Amino acid sequence: MEEMLQNRNKLLLDILQEEKSSGYAGGIYHKTQIELTYNSNHIEGSSLTHEQTRYIFETNTIDVENGSINVDDVIETANHFRIVSLIIDNAKSTLTQEFIKELHLLLKNGTSDSRRDWFVVGDYKKLPNEVGGMHTTPPEEVSGKMKELLDEYNAKEEKSLDDVLDFHAKFEKIHPFQDGNGRVGRLIMFKECLKYNIVPFIIEDDLKMFYYRGLAEWETEKGYLRDTCLTAQDRYKAYLDYFRIGY
Repeated sequence: MEEMLQNRNKLLLDILQEEKSSGYAGGIYHKTQIELTYNSNHIEGSSLTHEQTRYIFETNTIDVENGSINVDDVIETANHFRIVSLIIDNAKSTLTQEFIKELHLLLKNGTSDSRRDWFVVGDYKKLPNEVGGMHTTPPEEVSGKMKELLDEYNAKEEKSLDDVLDFHAKFEKIHPFQDGNGRVGRLIMFKECLKYNIVPFIIEDDLKMFYYRGLAEWETEKGYLRDTCLTAQDRYKAYLDYFRIGY
């Protein structure tokens, strides 16, 4: 009971950092690692099940009963766990291009993409790409657009949920990397929510299409993405309530 009361008075970030450092299993850090990694990868087409994702995190092994498993899915899952740890450790740091590139490097390191000459791991794209049939920023303009976005965002001393969502929508519109933009972008959102004591959230599969529509319509109708993320916040709050963590 005393420990539960202490948790009510601690920031979520402090608890995540403590549980990570101590190797505590079965708490909010454990839950966050599995849910954030499974859902963010699943949105992007990972074939791993929730159970397989959990098994990799808990045992560093993969259980395959039938069929085959895409090796890249396994590598990116293991890599994603490392990035979640990184954003928790560095939640208070200022967002920079270098840090964002580091997230991409960690995510794609060791994958088949990393062996392709045209795919730059840990740096901005070389080739034009589209997202959802929409044009994105040309490769030669990405560095400048990212600098503008970060300068605008970092100039705000305190950030609201809408500020975090605005950064995310603009980041995804730039689409700075050849692949992995969605996962890197959602990790940045989680980090920034922790930094500014905003309830973080995880976009689950049943919210995916609402999330995509919200991104596409952000410039003209902010309510769609906001409402989707508020729904996701409510789900994460349920985790916090279960672990007796105040917010």
